[in-house]
Amino acid sequence: MLLLFLPAVHVLAQKENKLLRKGNSQYDQGNFKEAEKDYRKALEINKESVKGQFNLGTTVYQEKNFEESAKLYGELAGKNQDKDIQAKIYHNLGNSYMEAKQYDKSILAYKNSLMNNPSDLDTKYNLEYAKMMLRKQQDQQKKDQDKKNKDKQDQKKDKKDQNKDQQKKDQQKQQPQDQKKLSKEDANRMLEALKNDEKKTMQKVKKEKVKVQVTGIDKDW
Repeated sequence: MLLLFLPAVHVLAQKENKLLRKGNSQYDQGNFKEAEKDYRKALEINKESVKGQFNLGTTVYQEKNFEESAKLYGELAGKNQDKDIQAKIYHNLGNSYMEAKQYDKSILAYKNSLMNNPSDLDTKYNLEYAKMMLRKQQDQQKKDQDKKNKDKQDQKKDKKDQNKDQQKKDQQKQQPQDQKKLSKEDANRMLEALKNDEKKTMQKVKKEKVKVQVTGIDKDW
């Protein structure tokens, strides 16, 4: 059975390598979709293929699928590989995080790459660039948070001013009612005063009429 199994493994390995070479050719021509298909087929034959997974990660990166490329490189990172390969894996992982604007993760990936290959200038440059972008991102986040806090304060102030305006309007609405009420009371007092005056006047008139009548009678006599 061992003798029968070895040729089968050899055939699968040949098929895998053929698919990898085909994928590489498609990649070089810029046919990333076709290259992706070939690399995935190669991984179906050998899911542990470092070349297949690495090249698939590079291909989906070119297709701007940075989340998947980061996942593929992340699965390769830390495995028992040659230092040069590990440096490349971490470098590409850093690039994937960089494009996804996850600058803190990209910085860590670049540092891991440099641990495996300290002399790589591209990785050093990318590390400094990632640090700069992280500072900008943090500054922007702070500005956004400050603006958010200011907007909340402005909203509270506006609400407070609106409440004041409403209270003022309510007071203005209430004042005419109070004035009407006072005016009615004043009118009642005035009416009562007029009635009293009229009563006094009538009494006076009656007295005067009586007096006149009496006086008249006196004159007549």
